[in-house]
Amino acid sequence: MLTINVRGENIEVTSSIREYVEKRISKMEKYFSDDSNPIAHVNLKTYPSKGTKVEVTIPLPYITLRAEEVNDDLYAGIDLVIDKLERQIKKFKTRVNRKSRESGSIRDIPIDDVTPKDTEEDKSEIVRTKRLSLKPMDAQEAVLQMEMLGHEFFIFEDSETNGASIVYKRNDGKYGLIETNE
Repeated sequence: MLTINVRGENIEVTSSIREYVEKRISKMEKYFSDDSNPIAHVNLKTYPSKGTKVEVTIPLPYITLRAEEVNDDLYAGIDLVIDKLERQIKKFKTRVNRKSRESGSIRDIPIDDVTPKDTEEDKSEIVRTKRLSLKPMDAQEAVLQMEMLGHEFFIFEDSETNGASIVYKRNDGKYGLIETNE
């Protein structure tokens, strides 16, 4: 039912690694309906510093499940990625079930309704709302404002395009810019 595609970069995928990945991912079959035939793309990487990275992607019609983990131990990384994917599935099913109860309609979702043992509250609950007026400025000024406020992102009106834009701090310490089309 669940097809598993394992690929290695800078690592030979031995039969024991492949068996471990297949054993761990096959436990997730209980979440998928019989007719969905999902494919799990597993990418294993090793780095010269002896670290490993495990990436798993499972594309489905309404959602793409994806998780990655960097760890010194490849097998521990695989376990952590599977845990992340299971949390994503439970969160998605909780959200879909809540929406279908509210609207009274049920969509054909390829993930079976498995009740989690420990009912976990939806962590994406909005707990605060802010209203702001966008000030016209250029991206460099927006970065300055963001840094002065100590935020990870800043929304502003681009003085050249008059559209809403967002500057944000990337994980590598550099900055990114998101522009809207209007």
